[in-house]
Amino acid sequence: MQGYINSFESFGTKDGPGIRFVVFMQGCPLRCLYCHNVDTWELRDKNYINSPEEVIAELNKVKAFLTGGITVSGGEPLLQADFVLELFKLCKENNIHTALDTSGYIFTEKSKKVLEYTDLVLLDIKHIDKAMYKKITSVDLEPTLNFLKYLEEIKKPTWIRYVLLPGYSDDIKDLNEWANFVSKFSVVKRVDILPFHQMAIYKWEKTAREYKLKDTKTPTKDEIKKAEDIFKKYDLPLYVERK
Repeated sequence: MQGYINSFESFGTKDGPGIRFVVFMQGCPLRCLYCHNVDTWELRDKNYINSPEEVIAELNKVKAFLTGGITVSGGEPLLQADFVLELFKLCKENNIHTALDTSGYIFTEKSKKVLEYTDLVLLDIKHIDKAMYKKITSVDLEPTLNFLKYLEEIKKPTWIRYVLLPGYSDDIKDLNEWANFVSKFSVVKRVDILPFHQMAIYKWEKTAREYKLKDTKTPTKDEIKKAEDIFKKYDLPLYVERK
């Protein structure tokens, strides 16, 4: 069993509880306008090919510093569900906490099997309006909503992230509808609002892809607070990191 891997991060602090070892898998079916890992889109690109055992070996090099566990991100890790399954099985044998960072778009029987060995899901729900979701991601919203409904069914702890993108995902009506939908799920233990930024533009330029958000501004503090206030109104477990 081998997997296509883009990179490793030894001391991840934004990808689940504690300090974590993060595996960025290669390949993604989404084409998000603001993607910050655009270099992971193609499954077979310039990347590493590793076995689950080799990934654990890399983790063990920094295990003494980890207070969390392992997070498999991407790309879309469920595009390589067989590999993630075997990796997570090894993690469970070694008492390593597992987190899956996913768009929820690939909702298959193999995905369900991976979830059996997943302790925490980090789920991106990028919009609640179907047309705007497709404009942002190029794919349909329904699989992701069904994915969350399944997480509720199996009682899988979930953190949800929402990218606040001016002109796309900051409409008051949409924010209310998104918050109302998410508030119905007891498995949602944390919600993060991620303000859009331009830090990934160099990756778009490096891969010679058209970047449509060059003129899009980062949300202001007032715009972020507006979204936070709406989410709080629905009693969502909003995580707010003040600097």
